[in-house]
Amino acid sequence: MYEALGDLSLDLLRAFEAAARQRSFTAAAVELGTTQPAISQQIKRLEEQLATRLFDRIYRGIELTEAGALLLEHVQAGLQHIDTGLLAIGNQGQHEVLQVATDFAFAAYWLMPRLHRFHAAYPQVDVSLVTSERNHTMLRPDIDVAVWFGDGRFKQGDSHWLFNEEVFPVCSPLLLKGRAPPLPAASLTDLPLLHLRGEASSHWFDWAGVFRALGLHAAPAPGQLRFDNYTLLIQAAIGGQGVAIGWRHLVDNLLAQGLLCRPIAESAASGFGYHVVLPARKRRGALIQSFVDWLMAEHRADTLAGMALPAIAV
Repeated sequence: MYEALGDLSLDLLRAFEAAARQRSFTAAAVELGTTQPAISQQIKRLEEQLATRLFDRIYRGIELTEAGALLLEHVQAGLQHIDTGLLAIGNQGQHEVLQVATDFAFAAYWLMPRLHRFHAAYPQVDVSLVTSERNHTMLRPDIDVAVWFGDGRFKQGDSHWLFNEEVFPVCSPLLLKGRAPPLPAASLTDLPLLHLRGEASSHWFDWAGVFRALGLHAAPAPGQLRFDNYTLLIQAAIGGQGVAIGWRHLVDNLLAQGLLCRPIAESAASGFGYHVVLPARKRRGALIQSFVDWLMAEHRADTLAGMALPAIAV
């Protein structure tokens, strides 16, 4: 294989490529960090090994012969392929993948709008999101860090508080039909409510819990739309289909953009919330800690920006 190469040195081909491209032995020597006589000797050795003249020496420099021009084309292509391969290997060694488990809502509305800042700070780290709406009962072996909702007591690993549950009704401004918020809390009984299936069997707030927190004695309307995915529920609210229970930390950006509004001023909070869960095994501990520190810093930035407002505790 590669019989024509024989015992040709890569250094000779690099010297030839630089001299041919620069049309100067002196310029090639500067580029390669050597001397003009050294480049001249390397070209001479290459021509002797190939038994072919590659350059014509002219009064003001050098010119490629027909054989030299042909060789240059192939040498440049070969060196480019080698360089591309070496870069790929280098990048492969530098990049690490962080497996992050969480639910659809947190990923879509809190994490994704911020991940560009993590990538800017850690360009060598790729984040792979593993999302599910089901309650998590165990950590997959490949998960490096999880962000879960609950009371913080997770048997699968060490838990670190991120932020508490705080909710309030949200809807499209179009749904209010010209009525300027904030409206009285009792107005919720006149508005269509969007429900999340299974919320009553979990720790999440449901409409019954919100009504109790707000001191409303009427039962919440059953509603014509029910969802098993919080992301779809919020999209329905943006589309003017009804009022959703909005998480402060998940819908703040949508409120800021004017896609959603708060029909009433009151909110409710509980002892539950999102927590960062670290597996008992500490694989790539420094990388995981960097991601956890970034999550905490992002939440602190939200708080300093004035996003955390008083709530009615329940």
